[in-house]
Amino acid sequence: MEYNLLGKTGLNVSRLSFGASSLGGVFRDVQEAEAIRAVHTALDRGINYFDVAPAYGGTRSETVLGRALKGIPRDRYFLSTKVGKYTDPEKYGEDKLDYSAARIRSSLEESAARLGADYFDIVHIHDIEYQGRRHTEWALDEGLATLHALKAEGRIGAVSFGIYPMDLWFRIVSDFDIDVALTHNHYCLNDQRLLELLPPASEKGIGIINASPFASGLLTDRGPADWHPAPAKDRALFAKAAEFCREQGTNISKLALQFSSQRREIPTTMFSSASSESVRRNVTWHEEPCDPALVAEVGKILEPVFNKQWNY
Repeated sequence: MEYNLLGKTGLNVSRLSFGASSLGGVFRDVQEAEAIRAVHTALDRGINYFDVAPAYGGTRSETVLGRALKGIPRDRYFLSTKVGKYTDPEKYGEDKLDYSAARIRSSLEESAARLGADYFDIVHIHDIEYQGRRHTEWALDEGLATLHALKAEGRIGAVSFGIYPMDLWFRIVSDFDIDVALTHNHYCLNDQRLLELLPPASEKGIGIINASPFASGLLTDRGPADWHPAPAKDRALFAKAAEFCREQGTNISKLALQFSSQRREIPTTMFSSASSESVRRNVTWHEEPCDPALVAEVGKILEPVFNKQWNY
């Protein structure tokens, strides 16, 4: 496994990083023992950065990741979680979004307890574009100020957002003080808009985390979960691309992982899995060369949805 510095954070992160959403059953039902094995396999294969959020699986992802990391020396991995988005309406209200200082601080305490951690290397403010962006300014004001205060107190290392829309990313990179940017679905076979963000982010020393190389399940043989916003006609294009890859003797997930993870300017690409076999497979794929001719052919199939903005 190779490692890269993540912007100005000083964190030397693995080229592949581990997103823990799958541990909470976000994509399919999972067995906890197998999910824990997946985390241990990632560590054994050189992955040293793990990201999670209280919103994933109604806090289950954090709980399972905490159990998996129990007893692992803290200097073997970097850890991040998110704040602001929650999935327990009875506790947090119908909005499920809260970027207040009080909620962010209590959220981190709760996450720390679930994860068995007293320090987070990175904290991401989560999904501030949701609900028609009616909470965006709240997150950019009180939410961001709270993370900077926590950083000054030594409670967290780096300040970040974890969001989707590119126009919002350009605004944040240009106008706000952040250390890291966790983007998703913007450097994969069907979307390469992240390349436009790399130069301004690099100028400010912002470390880029490229998440969702499989396009939230679109670039897999199984296809996306029901919650994915892609309509049937778009899903059919991805299914056609997957079939084309099978006809070439490979599968679309392999091509997708290789394409996303091997771009040298991107410090780390984050995938999510609750299967130790899948973790081993992804690391092996990452270390094998990508087929540019196959990338071009798949690109032709997916051209109607290239750089399409999904309504998450």
